[in-house]
Amino acid sequence: MNKLLIAALCLLGSLAQAAPDAQTILANSDAVRNPGKSFGLIVSLVGYKDGKENERSALAVYSRADPNNGQFRSLLRFVNPARDAGKLMLKNGNDLWFYDPASKASVPISPQQRLLGQASNGDVVTVNLALDYRAALAGEENIQDGDRQARHCYKLRLTARNAGVTYHAIELWVDTAGYRSRKARFYAESGGLLKTAYYRAYQQVLGQERPTETVIIDGLNPKWVTVLRNSDFAWREVPEAWLQRDYLPRFRAE
Repeated sequence: MNKLLIAALCLLGSLAQAAPDAQTILANSDAVRNPGKSFGLIVSLVGYKDGKENERSALAVYSRADPNNGQFRSLLRFVNPARDAGKLMLKNGNDLWFYDPASKASVPISPQQRLLGQASNGDVVTVNLALDYRAALAGEENIQDGDRQARHCYKLRLTARNAGVTYHAIELWVDTAGYRSRKARFYAESGGLLKTAYYRAYQQVLGQERPTETVIIDGLNPKWVTVLRNSDFAWREVPEAWLQRDYLPRFRAE
């Protein structure tokens, strides 16, 4: 075996060792999007059709990671519109419940169910994708992000580990430097495209540059757009009681 061939084989071996692991890339992107301990924030949603605003809503979100598996559990309190103020949504594992103080009943809901515009219930709760999806590296691509800036990204294909997650499959583009999520496509079990999302407006919050805005575009009609804006980030203790279904009728915002 000549020296040139040996050198080429050594180079290929080193490149193979350096190739990133898809599940690690996904976990690193989770760490960029999600703080590492209990926190709160406000999520504002605005829906547009044909360029005109047609609905809006806001929720206070309180999230805490489960010490057993690292997945976030969240309590969401509707702030506005006024007709919805005080209503609650609870995510514990893959179970979601909706509580209406008027009826004093908590009912199970689906994470796929529409919340506002193109945003589903599962889009506003804090999620570690690496725990719910298996990732495969589909290569590297140059894409345009939500601000039409060129980004060199890893392209990941995610498949659901179980039927309880929001989406059957996801394509996710993550910066090769910094692991910032830039773009995602979400698919139904049939293979149809449900929506495309762009993560943008990265700002320094809770110790890390994180996306503070997500633009969601309908998979069938690109003129139907929903914008999620995150604000008022704060470290806060989220009591275990808040994350129990039986406690929902007794919850009072602090």
